[in-house]
Amino acid sequence: MINKDFFLALNELEASKKIKKEVFLEALESALVSAYKRHYGEAKSIEVRINADRNTIRIFAYKTVVEEITNKDKEILLEDAKEFKKTAKIGDIISEEITPKEFGRIAVQTAKQVVTQKLRDLESKMAYDELAQKEDELTICVVRRVDGKNVYVDLGKMEAVMLPSDQIPNEKYNINDKIKVYVKKVKVGPRGPQILVSRSCEGFVKRLFEQEVPEIAAGIVVIKNIVREAGYRTKIAVYSEDSSIDPVGACVGNRGMRINTIVAELGGEKIDVIPWCSDALEYIARALSPAKVLMVQVNDEEHTAKVIVPDDKLSLAIGKKGQNARLAVRLTGWKIDVKSLTASQNMDEFKDINEESSEDEMLELEDFEAGLGEL
Repeated sequence: MINKDFFLALNELEASKKIKKEVFLEALESALVSAYKRHYGEAKSIEVRINADRNTIRIFAYKTVVEEITNKDKEILLEDAKEFKKTAKIGDIISEEITPKEFGRIAVQTAKQVVTQKLRDLESKMAYDELAQKEDELTICVVRRVDGKNVYVDLGKMEAVMLPSDQIPNEKYNINDKIKVYVKKVKVGPRGPQILVSRSCEGFVKRLFEQEVPEIAAGIVVIKNIVREAGYRTKIAVYSEDSSIDPVGACVGNRGMRINTIVAELGGEKIDVIPWCSDALEYIARALSPAKVLMVQVNDEEHTAKVIVPDDKLSLAIGKKGQNARLAVRLTGWKIDVKSLTASQNMDEFKDINEESSEDEMLELEDFEAGLGEL
């Protein structure tokens, strides 16, 4: 039915695509069974046998040996069965070749469809497996189309989608633009592999820092936490166990070269690089950078903090629409209440803070703020 050229083509496919021809033959056997039943009836129990060495495809029907036939498509009388197998007895399963001459055209058409679809599926799976290894990594891609608010990009072997929530606000994406994205998720959906990429998540900024800062890539400087409101501001807390290493200076780079490269990739987004500290008082004060902090009081049980800043720094500490304070909360994990010095002096709850805070604590925070200014 299918000539030797078909099997030679499978051999060539095996060599070029590194896909074993047995994979195609197994799929073809199943497809030919379905094709046969579709054209000649569902009743018979059949098997398709493909012999690649002899370039043959044969179809066999299976029948049960019975004393009396109730279903001619699935049963055979004992005397008839002995023509195929002399030792046949009641209950045996007898196979009979029933390859229709006119089935050749159907077989050829089915084989072509199966090989094409199987090849497409296998190539898609291999591309998926390759991209699955790139999950949580950066990659450069090309914008192929914009459908509504979704942006579709070409990753080379597969297409990925960047949803609105994964896009940087106010960033424009044009067809054929080359952009850097973070492979957020690779998963198998009902229509095949689906790849989600992002430019708005924290992982995108983290990988940018790893690319630009050798100390982070080498593990000398560690990113303790990173929070972000894409397109506006990122806060990143860094730390190094090596006292000779300045983690903030390493991230900023000589004359700000490293941080400026990252800021440029993010379209001018502000980045606060903060030295991580195990002391909650200092860490909270640092997290509200670039605002100067006069005093911090924490409630360990409620995991809350009350912060006093100079009157003229209140808006800076809180940030536009509360952004700076909100990011500080996410960075530290503490609920932070920010008040101006004047407001705190007029509130009973802060009178206790002023009375109980020692002079040493006040000086320590002032020294700390002076150190931030030098950075």
